[in-house]
Amino acid sequence: MTRGRSVLLLAHTGRPAALRSAQLVHDSLTREGLNVRMLKDEVEELAQAGFELTPVEAVEDDDAARGVELVMVLGGDGTLLRAAELARPAGAPLLGVNLGHVGFLAEAEREDLGETVRSVVERDYAVEERMTLDVAVFHNGRNEGTPSARTWALNDATLEKGDARRVLETILEIDGRPLSRWACDGVVCATPTGSTAHAFSAGGPVVWPDVDALLVVPLSAHALFARPLVVGPHTSVAFEVLPETVPGVLWCDGRRMVELPAGARIEITRADTPVRLARLHRAPFTDRLVAKFGLPVAGWRGRGEHGR
Repeated sequence: MTRGRSVLLLAHTGRPAALRSAQLVHDSLTREGLNVRMLKDEVEELAQAGFELTPVEAVEDDDAARGVELVMVLGGDGTLLRAAELARPAGAPLLGVNLGHVGFLAEAEREDLGETVRSVVERDYAVEERMTLDVAVFHNGRNEGTPSARTWALNDATLEKGDARRVLETILEIDGRPLSRWACDGVVCATPTGSTAHAFSAGGPVVWPDVDALLVVPLSAHALFARPLVVGPHTSVAFEVLPETVPGVLWCDGRRMVELPAGARIEITRADTPVRLARLHRAPFTDRLVAKFGLPVAGWRGRGEHGR
């Protein structure tokens, strides 16, 4: 049943717990006949730490997830976002085991590792697709011709000021029409998945993952109209960095950076290629919020044991 099956295993090698967990997952999967694939540099780091993984298929970053049925990630949300860069073009689902703090993208916790491995072996998981963003940058401030840079985001694309001592002047555009001009620290454009990340810390709303929408959240904006916005999934969002202001920086998922000269333009739309997440539990998103943020719900009586 398991012959020919491959799993890409990624770990936050800076965490001792991730190294030990990688050894455990590797040994458990190989005993069940699955082929374990890992990035070459991570295999070397594990070996230097005294963890020998044999057999293992060591691969380079390019096309690392091609042909695997699952990408299993040991770490926090940062590690999972790194893994998304490999999994997304291959269409492979991601399964995160949280070894960090909140770990909102992760599906399982470290104490559930054995049960999680069993679910992988038995293919006992569902796969859901999460919206991503397509991001195009035009350094000349016009959207004519080829973009100066093109990238994508699962959580958010964030425009930030390039000089901490000054504010950034930007105009927000929605579907080709100007909406407001802000003097601000920056602006976040997020997916529902990213609503609990940077946008949340900036005062944006929490959006349920099954809602089709984009979020726009200004960062410390000096303006009369500077509220978080929720717009339709097919909306085109653009930021223009005014020519007379400081240069900016664009960050996508906190990993991919593009420098923005004054006068640059950023266009953000829904991307055609989603990120696929493996889900072990069908618990409501409400329960996930309560668990991840430790929200107080003591005293709730609900509708009773039989839903009445």
